[in-house]
Amino acid sequence: MKSDMSPRTRGGDIFSAPRRRPTGSERRRRVQLREVELAVDRDPVEHPQRDRDETEEVFEGVPGGPIDRSILRSFHNHVAAKIWLGEDRAPLKLVNHGAKLQLWELDAERSRISETVHRSGLAPLINCSHRVASRPMLSAFCERWQPETTTFHLPFGEMTITLDDVASILHIPITGSMISFSQPLRVDDANALLVELLGTTDVEASRETEQHRSPSVRLLWLRDNFSTITDVSSDDDIEFATRAFLLHLVGCTLFADKSATSVVVVYLELFRDLSMVGSYAWGAACLAYPGN
Repeated sequence: MKSDMSPRTRGGDIFSAPRRRPTGSERRRRVQLREVELAVDRDPVEHPQRDRDETEEVFEGVPGGPIDRSILRSFHNHVAAKIWLGEDRAPLKLVNHGAKLQLWELDAERSRISETVHRSGLAPLINCSHRVASRPMLSAFCERWQPETTTFHLPFGEMTITLDDVASILHIPITGSMISFSQPLRVDDANALLVELLGTTDVEASRETEQHRSPSVRLLWLRDNFSTITDVSSDDDIEFATRAFLLHLVGCTLFADKSATSVVVVYLELFRDLSMVGSYAWGAACLAYPGN
């Protein structure tokens, strides 16, 4: 007689029948069931306390700063947070290209270049830089600027820069075709642009970009190679010099970067057709550039 305590299966004793291998459909159902169990386990409704603790850890406020970090996620890396915590900040680097712009004058001997520059709508940029700037004032603006909201956070509230401000201060076009580039420029493509639009040789272009190991050229290189072109030069040379001047101009003003010595060659594409330069919304590009 068999004991009632002996283990059984649906078909009888487990020792009396061979073990059956699960079919493919059964294995799939088990996998699906396991996925459902894992999904339920991850459901925040099932673990409110754990989810609340994790949220508090991620979005904990900053003393003297935003109460909710979900709004300004990068504030802990902001210079204002470092100042509040008493940490030393790196010296502020002030870049001013006003003196460089005066080294390339469009005098009477370069009237043909000057006419094209004025038709482009970018001529007001020549006189927009100041040789002397207030370092404390600029430091204060840097400390108050929030890249995530593109606004200045001031004691009385937030303030931002508008297109009307750009037009009133810089006097450049704020309407027209938008300025955009589909993909970053490679060094080889930059060399090709220099050869095609500035008339340099392959060797000269490669030598210049290799100094930066990037698709950029020095502002000094532009002045040395094209500032001597005058109205008595050939039509091609005047066209090359005009593009070089415009590239030098935006590199010193609208699209100045931290290098303080160079400009990215990609903007040269905007000066391919000199008759179309004035059709771009340069003010909109200027407004978007600091955020990028």
